[in-house]
Amino acid sequence: MSVAVAHHPQPSSRLALVEGARQAAYRATELVVIHVVESLDADIAQAHRAGISDAVEDVLEGTELSTVRWQVRLVAGGREISGVSEAILGAVRELGPDLLVIGARRRSPVGKAFLGSVTQNVLLDADLPVLVVKAPR
Repeated sequence: MSVAVAHHPQPSSRLALVEGARQAAYRATELVVIHVVESLDADIAQAHRAGISDAVEDVLEGTELSTVRWQVRLVAGGREISGVSEAILGAVRELGPDLLVIGARRRSPVGKAFLGSVTQNVLLDADLPVLVVKAPR
């Protein structure tokens, strides 16, 4: 089995990566970093993969989590909230992890009501435990 982390380049993603690595270490399993892209064009995918790999290495290097095995999984999902959340959930169904870790950002009540969020959609539709990581104020 594995622990999956939904990754997006924002401050809460660093926290999600750290917590995902902690959970993977605790469970003695692999960490799978899921990143949604608009398309899987080979050149663009390679650039995303390199950037995400750098982010993961930056988070884990020099810590007790540096021995956690990990991989990056790119999935196509577009830009819309529903497309991104469905791409994450599709990858989770395919991978079958024990846990999904996802970051959350602070949003106003109006923003939540009108726009929704990827985190909210994933929480409502996931068929596995989801750990939401949110930065302290």
